[in-house]
Amino acid sequence: MANNPLNTELLDRAILFAVRAHAGTERRGKGFPYIVHPMEAMEIVATMTSDQALLAAAVLHDTVEDTEVTIEQLRAEFGERIAALVADESDELPEGVSEEDSWHDRKQAAIDRLAKASHDAKTVALGDKLSNMRAIARDYAELGDALWNRFHAHDPKDHAWHYRGLADALRELENTFAFQEFERLINQVFS
Repeated sequence: MANNPLNTELLDRAILFAVRAHAGTERRGKGFPYIVHPMEAMEIVATMTSDQALLAAAVLHDTVEDTEVTIEQLRAEFGERIAALVADESDELPEGVSEEDSWHDRKQAAIDRLAKASHDAKTVALGDKLSNMRAIARDYAELGDALWNRFHAHDPKDHAWHYRGLADALRELENTFAFQEFERLINQVFS
């Protein structure tokens, strides 16, 4: 009995695109290549779906926000669905306002956007947010409150507000292992 091979052409192209887009960059203060984070986000999404477009969007989710790649480039390369999923995941920095000064407004906008987002967009977002929360939990265990100095917002209460807001926006995924881990880590770090 022959198995039909899984068609991963789209995902393979997305992985290579993301590797090139993030080449030479480091995950904020971590000492390892940035691509580790999008790959982990993709792995988390793979625990919830085998939809190759969602896996591709997960690995590409930071290309527009953190590299020179544009939504138009993603649309041309991967189509409207993936471009729209990445756009849903991308913060927009207001012109003339620093990342630090715009932090709360950007995070509130992201929570609001996510609350109204499609199930697919929430699935991609959960991959990203759980990967971030895993890193925060590991770093908090090692550094304690000194961890918050790495971020544009230095008060742990701000991060607790942000991650609890994200959990509320993602609650329709509460029956997934990924969401349950996300919520457990939020409660562990921000108890």
